[in-house]
Amino acid sequence: QVQLVESGGGLVQAGGSLRLSCAASGRSTFSSYAMGWFRQAPGKEREFVAAISRRGGSTYYADSVKGRFTISRDNAKNTVYLQMNSLKPEDTAVYYCATSSAVTRTRREYDYWGQGTQVTVSS
Repeated sequence: QVQLVESGGGLVQAGGSLRLSCAASGRSTFSSYAMGWFRQAPGKEREFVAAISRRGGSTYYADSVKGRFTISRDNAKNTVYLQMNSLKPEDTAVYYCATSSAVTRTRREYDYWGQGTQVTVSS
């Protein structure tokens, strides 16, 4: 069992930056999970943003964020991060972190989810 809590969302102007955090707690060892970030805009399906392997050696990104977003993790702090730079209005969404047994882009392969944090990018 894992509990995930996202933070760091907010309102930012286009071109700005935000850093999201996802803190994990529970009986399981954080480093035993690959982690992912997803986002869901109003009226749209939840989509993959980025993923990182258990030790952080491998990362994957959606084409729409590649070169602008960076996923990282600190296993000592049980936390995964999403640094978002050069934000665009189309990045506006609720952002969720989630756990998986292996690093993947596939939503259905993620088990535990946080409650989400709102990111709003104004033009």
